[in-house]
Amino acid sequence: MAANPMHQFNVYRIGPEIKIGQVDISFTNASLFMIISVISIIIIFNLGSKKKSIIPNKIQLLAELSYSFVSKMINDTAGSKAKPYFSFIFSLFMFVLFCNMFGMIPYSFTVTSHIIVTFVLASFIFIGVTVIGFLKHGFGYLKLFVPSGVPIVLLPLIVIIEIISYLSRPISLSVRLFANMMAGHTMMKVFGGFVISLGIVGGWLPLSFSVALTGLEILVAFLQAYVFAILTCIYLNDALNLHH
Repeated sequence: MAANPMHQFNVYRIGPEIKIGQVDISFTNASLFMIISVISIIIIFNLGSKKKSIIPNKIQLLAELSYSFVSKMINDTAGSKAKPYFSFIFSLFMFVLFCNMFGMIPYSFTVTSHIIVTFVLASFIFIGVTVIGFLKHGFGYLKLFVPSGVPIVLLPLIVIIEIISYLSRPISLSVRLFANMMAGHTMMKVFGGFVISLGIVGGWLPLSFSVALTGLEILVAFLQAYVFAILTCIYLNDALNLHH
């Protein structure tokens, strides 16, 4: 019988139990893969920037392409005013990307398949962007909720809709990443279970689906990191360049 496809999302403790009052802060498999992702990013970019040659090696090329990709994304989406926030957006993009990609390795753990992780990231972005907006525009930032050209009669309704839309940003941002990663990995596990259950004779069809789905999931892992980062740029653009 195939294993439960949801078992891969279980968070379990590694090492002794550590508590502060009623809060459990024990080291878990989720913590482990977050640390692995961060260390991997640091190693790759340290090696990529250590020896700068005219003809770059593979690691240097990866580092330079990643830098250029994120820099262009920020410039196209939020403009030159967002350049001071490049380090944050770049770190965010690479962290989500590496967490997604490490989740593709068999018997690993997908950190971004848990809503608590994605919601904390999204909430941090939401609070940060809101603070930036108020620091830059003061109470004028509230003009974001009052679109220009709206008839006075419809204004109260539109303002309510805009406020709800704004407050729902961390929810939509976190759920999008969490749901896509969980759904994809669950489907891969289900098809893998069919391969084992049907054996050599009947397992070829689900095996072919599993191979195709793996390729698709790698693409989704990259796209979700990109979407997460570009939406962050869009929210930052609203805070820096008030256009309502």
